[in-house]
Amino acid sequence: MCHDVEEQTLEPNKKKLRDEYKSKASVGGVYRITCSENGMTWTRGTVDLRGAKNRFEFACKTNLSPEMALNEAWKAYGSKAFTLETLEEIEQGETQSQKEFSEDVAALLAMVIGKEGTHAE
Repeated sequence: MCHDVEEQTLEPNKKKLRDEYKSKASVGGVYRITCSENGMTWTRGTVDLRGAKNRFEFACKTNLSPEMALNEAWKAYGSKAFTLETLEEIEQGETQSQKEFSEDVAALLAMVIGKEGTHAE
């Protein structure tokens, strides 16, 4: 019986936390990973900029490449040679669907790449 009571008291908290998480506006954007040793850059777009930063930080701490395109340079120079820089941020609109937000991020990435004359690898 105690188990049921405990679950009942936790449920409203879980719901509240879930609702708070869902109500937070998603922030996407464009970022660049740079290798200081060879000057190579990788420009990316994401609908979850905070998540991309967290994955990069985790990769640096564990010395594991965050993505396959970086593997060769990552192995050659190690995580200390890499930095992540946010180039542009965009907030998801209240009425904007995930698909629409993804399309906006993709358009922003194309604009940044066109402006810089670089390409996403």
